[in-house]
Amino acid sequence: MLQRFLHDILPLKDGLFRLALRITMSREEAEDIVQETLIKLWERREQWDTIESLEAYANTLCHNLSLDRLRRMDNQHESIDALLTSPVADQRPTPLDDTISHDRLQRVKQIINSLPDKQRACVQLRDIEGKSYRDIAYILNISEAQVKVNIFRARQTIRQLFEE
Repeated sequence: MLQRFLHDILPLKDGLFRLALRITMSREEAEDIVQETLIKLWERREQWDTIESLEAYANTLCHNLSLDRLRRMDNQHESIDALLTSPVADQRPTPLDDTISHDRLQRVKQIINSLPDKQRACVQLRDIEGKSYRDIAYILNISEAQVKVNIFRARQTIRQLFEE
């Protein structure tokens, strides 16, 4: 069981962290949620063979724990750390380019953070985590069609608000 945990579940922790961070917008809360998720998964180790996808199950558990924690936090948000992009070695951006990129990234993150919960979660899971529509539907307990609608509407809103 320990080997399976180390091989199959522990590598999921970074993705779980990003999911929890996107929902709670707090690094400390996200770390606690990931730890709680891993503990709950370990406690349910006898059921692992009956679970179709441990990754989807872990993401669902993390998502639900994050929402629970968010409700307890009373929607007090902290901004998340900026996503860092590494420039190509021979095409280093100027300080002005860095500032413009940083401002654009911050604007997109603001827009994503202002989306309704389901749309924000769908965009996070699809565009940032790279999950399939099927996995997102399972994690959020909605239909695949609803996942596609949420992603479409979220992207439309992001595009529209970014152009303003």
